[in-house]
Order: sequence, then structure tokens, then C-alpha cells
Amino acid sequence: MMTVPIQPLPNQTLQVQLANQACTINLVQNAYGLFFDLFVGNTPIVQGVICENANRLVRNVYFGFIGDFAFQDTQGNSDPVYAGLGTRYLLQYLEAADIAGLPS
Repeated sequence: MMTVPIQPLPNQTLQVQLANQACTINLVQNAYGLFFDLFVGNTPIVQGVICENANRLVRNVYFGFIGDFAFQDTQGNSDPVYAGLGTRYLLQYLEAADIAGLPS
């Protein structure tokens, strides 16, 4: 598992290489919550996924992504909001070995 560096901004796009996958991550805060998009290269993997504490974001190997993501609240059990991104709310990349045997 590794922490993906994010900033306390309401809208951001990140480029990161994970398990030999060129990933683009969009995080967008709106009135309904924080939302997550993931692309590998130009291929969308998931889009518009609501971010909840400790809930996996990709969830299905069918999409062809190696690994998964989840937010971790370091101070409790709240769903992430942009003001705490990178400090209170950490975006964790879960490697394939981290999720082996977990339910989808």
C-alpha cells in the first residue's frame, strides 16, 4: 500500500505511475461530496465514483486496473472533503497483494 500525494484543493488532477500503469486521477468536490475519476493512459477505468472513508473506489478486476484505491480518515471515520486532503484524508493505492482475497 502506498499513499498518493494529494492537495487540499476542491478540484485536482494527478498523474502517477502505479504498477506500470500511467494513471490520471481527477478529484472533484461538489455539494454532494468528493468524486473520483481514474484513467490509465486515455482509457477511463471508473468515473464519478463517490469517495467514502475506507471504501474501495475501483472494486472490480473486470475493469482491467491492477490494484485499487481507498481513502483513509486519519482522525476518525468521516468521508473525505477537500479541505483535509493530504493530511486528514489520505488517498491510498492498494496493490494487488493488498486486496487479494478481499470481496469486490
